[in-house]
Amino acid sequence: MKNPENSTAQIGIVGYGVSIPKRRIDRKVIATAHRWFNPGLMGAAKGRRSQCRWDEDVITLATAAIRDAVPTDRIDTVQDLFLSSTTLPFADRQNATVVAEACGMSSEIRTLDNTGSLRAGTSALITALEKASKGVKICVAADSRRAKPGSLDELSFGHGAAAIAIGTDTVIAEFIGSHSISDDFVDHYRAAHSPFDYQWEARWARDEGTTKTLPGAVSALLGKVGLETKDISHVVIPAGSQRDAARLAKVSGLSDQAIIAPPELECGHLGAAQSGLMLSRALDAAQPGQYILVAGIGQGGDVLLFRTTDHLLEYRDRKRAEDAIGSGIEDDNYFRFLAFEGTLEMEAGIRAEADLKTAHSVAYRAHDQLTGLHAGRCGACGTVQFPKERKCVNPDCHEIDQMQPYPLTDKPAKVVSFTRDALAYHPDPPSVYGMIAFEGGGRLMIEFVEWDDTPLTVGAPVRLVFRIKDIDHHRGYRRYFWKAIPA
Repeated sequence: MKNPENSTAQIGIVGYGVSIPKRRIDRKVIATAHRWFNPGLMGAAKGRRSQCRWDEDVITLATAAIRDAVPTDRIDTVQDLFLSSTTLPFADRQNATVVAEACGMSSEIRTLDNTGSLRAGTSALITALEKASKGVKICVAADSRRAKPGSLDELSFGHGAAAIAIGTDTVIAEFIGSHSISDDFVDHYRAAHSPFDYQWEARWARDEGTTKTLPGAVSALLGKVGLETKDISHVVIPAGSQRDAARLAKVSGLSDQAIIAPPELECGHLGAAQSGLMLSRALDAAQPGQYILVAGIGQGGDVLLFRTTDHLLEYRDRKRAEDAIGSGIEDDNYFRFLAFEGTLEMEAGIRAEADLKTAHSVAYRAHDQLTGLHAGRCGACGTVQFPKERKCVNPDCHEIDQMQPYPLTDKPAKVVSFTRDALAYHPDPPSVYGMIAFEGGGRLMIEFVEWDDTPLTVGAPVRLVFRIKDIDHHRGYRRYFWKAIPA
């Protein structure tokens, strides 16, 4: 698609990133736990699924995906941020704003939460593409759907996020066109008061829903752009399995060979993020000059078409989305799985009875340090310190009001000290924390997470991730901060 303000410029994808929780649980672990009640689950217990740790949610997953999609030195070019999800942590607090601050974006951007359907991600993507003119727009979709124990959803759901950056500079996949159909077809739903989806009969949903909606949308789009199904090299259909994707491709006249495999065995169905994740997988596999068709399904359907450019190969020299899809740490503890889901309430003991009420006035005054992790760098001597204070801590300086913002989120750091505390309450004991030192100056007391398969030692390199710090269960409020994982 050509830029309306510049007829020679392309509009399309300029970057993509994926974030999937590192923790994966084998479906056989889940099915075995329910064998006494629903032995039929064993027939679907192949592969594994991804699951958020207690300190991960849509906000943290979206932040990580954007940081993977957009280099830090280009984050100031972002003008719009669309966050799509069916499991937003806050119903009345814009979640996208938290993500924008964590990513270091300007306060002078437009942010939007988009929800209500599994195709929320593709709908936001169409909006961003059709409104693109200059600057970068980020469409990030993330979901962490819960499932009732003993259900097929418990096996098939997965957690994750995918970010697509839209712009006109160095386009790797040009936007060709789109077509949407709106249809209140209810194959599943989740009421406002319910934590779990209600699923209708699968065969009816298949035969009367997607099988009838998708072919019409594909045909309409190809008619608009003057192409045929044989011209499509890669097809993204956000189905839960390869079999379902193949069936939908067949009725739409698309080639079986073009289907991008859903991440069924690696991490499960990622809800609103499924189309974005599979689009990232398609971009990992595509060659310049190929057409990629992307579908979104939910109360109708969206279909988008892209054509890859020569810039794709040079972009792909960096980390691929496939690396995040295929990695992970196996967890065979079903009770921990339930606890992290919030389905099983553990007895936390009296050490967990501290009131976690947040002083919102203080949190707002320090939000650049808490969410953005901005230290202070003395303009007189260059000393870096966190938290940022008016007075420089350098004993040879002690200048007043010379501190300049100094973001730490992407600075290399190493472990200075650490301790494991098995007495203090922690949702995933023991609590592991200590001191890290940043390259270029600055130290920070921080929590260490995801050291499951990497030895935590003094001098070990770390990188920072945005996570939940704690949850006030009395008031339903979540506080976020940064934690250290292996670099």
